[in-house]
Amino acid sequence: MTGFDPAQHRMVPQQRWFEDFVLGERFVLPSRTMTEAVFLAFQGASGDAHPVHYDVEFCRARGMPDLLAHGFQAVIQTAPGAGLFPYMVEDALVGFIEQSSRFLKPVFAGDTLYPALTIDELSPNRTTGVIGFASTIHNQRRELVLEGRQRYLIRKKPVG
Repeated sequence: MTGFDPAQHRMVPQQRWFEDFVLGERFVLPSRTMTEAVFLAFQGASGDAHPVHYDVEFCRARGMPDLLAHGFQAVIQTAPGAGLFPYMVEDALVGFIEQSSRFLKPVFAGDTLYPALTIDELSPNRTTGVIGFASTIHNQRRELVLEGRQRYLIRKKPVG
C-alpha cells in the first residue's frame, strides 16, 4: 500500500469557499494566439461557416487584414477553466450562472489575446454566495478588445 489518496491529488492544494475570496482578486488566464487552427476548431464546434470567419480573401475584399474572429471565439478565451479558479473551488462550485460581453475591437487571425478575470462582486446568501468577475481581454497592441461579466454560485464553508 503506497498511501496514495486520490482525494488529495489536486492542482491547488487548498480548497477555497465563498468566504475565502476578496474583491479585486485577479485571475490571469494563459495568453493565446488566434491561429488558423483555433478558427477551424471554433468553426467545427459552433457550426458557424460564414466566410468572414474562414475566407481570407472575403475578409481582405472588405478591408480586413485577415480572418475576423467570431465574438464567441473571443469570449471563450475567458473560460476560467484555463486558469486556477475552478481548481480552487472544486468542492464549492455549484454552477456558472451568468455571462455577458461587449466587443470593443476586432480580433483577427494572428492576434495574441491576454484574458483576465477580476472579482468585482461578492454577494452572500445563506449557504452559498455569488462571485462576480469582470472579464477582460487585451491584444498584443495593449488594446482592450473585450470586457464582460461572469457570475458563479459558490458554496460557503461547511459548518463543523
